[in-house]
Amino acid sequence: MYALQDVPGKGKGLVATEMIPNGTRILCEKPILWIPYKGLKSKEMESVVLRKTQALDDAQLDIVLSLRNVHEFNSVSEQYAGIIRTNGLPIGEDGSDAGIFEHACRINHACSNNAQKSWNENLKRHTVHALRDIQQGEEITIFYLRTLESRSRRQADLKAKFLFTCSCSLCALGRKESRESDVRLGAILRLESLISQGGLEAILTSPLQMLRYSDEQIRCYEQHGPGDAGLARAFFDAAQMVITHGDLARGRIFARKAISEWERTAGNDCMEVIHHRKLSEDPSRSELYGLSMKWKTGVSDTPTGLQPNAFEDWLWRRKATNKKRNAKAHDKKKHIQTLFTEKGETNVLFG
Repeated sequence: MYALQDVPGKGKGLVATEMIPNGTRILCEKPILWIPYKGLKSKEMESVVLRKTQALDDAQLDIVLSLRNVHEFNSVSEQYAGIIRTNGLPIGEDGSDAGIFEHACRINHACSNNAQKSWNENLKRHTVHALRDIQQGEEITIFYLRTLESRSRRQADLKAKFLFTCSCSLCALGRKESRESDVRLGAILRLESLISQGGLEAILTSPLQMLRYSDEQIRCYEQHGPGDAGLARAFFDAAQMVITHGDLARGRIFARKAISEWERTAGNDCMEVIHHRKLSEDPSRSELYGLSMKWKTGVSDTPTGLQPNAFEDWLWRRKATNKKRNAKAHDKKKHIQTLFTEKGETNVLFG
């Protein structure tokens, strides 16, 4: 499926030796080294790394030493710790530990990555899945940073942490296209923050506004490019919003979309799928169900015969949102350029 090859300007990397379809599990790998980071100070971590590295056999040690180290060192323990800091991938239940892998640590970065890395706590393995069809001869890439922010922020973070400048297709966009991309990415992060900060209280008191946030977030994801790994969480947030108000029809649809995305990006054996699959079958099992019955529907109360756009409007309750927006615009007697309709919110894209 892949081979370790020379990649121009990057050293070694994994390259597809055949077409890899979207959603394919490319890797499922056990760590050579498992380093606990949580609560350890720098010198303590170096001591742990040295002890664990010295326990490796010769072949495993050769793999570790073949990896890049962007950190200066004056001792063997500092050298090994630098390799871990440069190449370690997040593992463990909360992702606070670091793992070194023979193959996964060879995958290079791209902000327009075509594969998704994740730790499968169920399997205790690191997995990599294709986010789209990867063509034969194409390099397999993952995203190294925690969040996909503006080009300038990404470039600064990558330079500081890994000492390279990304030249992927996203970073190589022209000024106008890059600015549009930055606006979308900024909107995704701000919408995520609004949803997180609002929490259950906002879902109960301003459900239509919160659903609108999810709707716009997913639209931004789709405009950014199909198949983003963040879609699963966004759909699951939407499922929780409508289930809280008794809407089982929309809740099941959103939950199934979330499960489908988790299966595609992390596999049907990942913890998210295991924990939430039952919710996609019967959303009334959610502990949030019944806190309100404002939007009460049964699981089978789904309209039939609608065109795709009309179905999406129904799913996201856009008709109600549009009515609310028009009423506010009429009362204020001026046009407000905003994505949202609730009082006090600024334009997420341009505010």
